[in-house]
Amino acid sequence: MINLQLGDISHIIQLAIAPVFLLTGVGTNLTVLTNRLARIIDRSRVVERLLQTDGEAEKRPMLLEELNELYERSHLINRAITLSTSCGLLICLVIATLFLGDATGLGLDKSIAALFVGGILALIGSFIYFMREIFVATKTLTRQRQDGRKKHI
Repeated sequence: MINLQLGDISHIIQLAIAPVFLLTGVGTNLTVLTNRLARIIDRSRVVERLLQTDGEAEKRPMLLEELNELYERSHLINRAITLSTSCGLLICLVIATLFLGDATGLGLDKSIAALFVGGILALIGSFIYFMREIFVATKTLTRQRQDGRKKHI
């Protein structure tokens, strides 16, 4: 039977504050990632339309290369979004388990620790994929700049 006192609830809420702040950061990270994905999708559509026009035949190899880079970026961002979302879900489970464990008197300490570590590892993975996507985007920009210089020489 669940028997909670007002002091117990305030203690649980105090314990849940740090994971809630982490959730705020994860939400912000997801916003950044989804915005980047939207820009990648928009640019992919433009490049695909350019590839379908006959007037762009001499630019076709560069456009195909850019499209491949955009696909690579989208896959990296999708992985980052998946891991960030997983982190958010795991942190929500941490908060729920905190309340459940304290309300029922069950010893869920190890479960809470495992969920939290899993959430942090997912967040680390998300940042790694995000960094890889940034490297690909920077490489693309460098390549396009060099291609532009070659045309003007």
